[in-house]
Amino acid sequence: MSGARGRPGSLAALHRAVDEARRTRAELEVVLAWLPPNGELAQRRQVLPSTIDFRQASADQLLETIDAAFGGAGPGVPWQGVVARGLPGPVLVESADRPGDLLVIGAGRRGGLRRLLFPSVVRHCVAHAACPVLAVPPSPLLGELDSAHRLGRWLRFDARRLTEGAP
Repeated sequence: MSGARGRPGSLAALHRAVDEARRTRAELEVVLAWLPPNGELAQRRQVLPSTIDFRQASADQLLETIDAAFGGAGPGVPWQGVVARGLPGPVLVESADRPGDLLVIGAGRRGGLRRLLFPSVVRHCVAHAACPVLAVPPSPLLGELDSAHRLGRWLRFDARRLTEGAP
């Protein structure tokens, strides 16, 4: 079982979950949790019904994530997608409730402000899951890419200069 958001950390976790499913000959369950924009309370207060089907949009996002991770060939193991309404931590814990389940989740880097504003999904899963939880750390290359991106913003680097004078 793996959560899927399409971010680099969740893509790394998805690849690891596929490796585990292949190794154990298990079916992969890819879970995406969703909430209405601005939360449940704002959704209940809305006077007019929403014309956007958030569940369908989340299902489309899950399929796009699978495609981004594995291309048109898919993950190469039997899998099913699950789209559930709720906070990611509780949804993932509830989904991984069978004997023999393994919950695989991306353990992305979290800055101080982000840590204060958003609860940690990984911590929730580790504290409440009835099965083992495998937290996949982000790739070291992701940190280097972030650094290069920040540096590029400051230096206003023009990548076209790399091709000047090339045959």
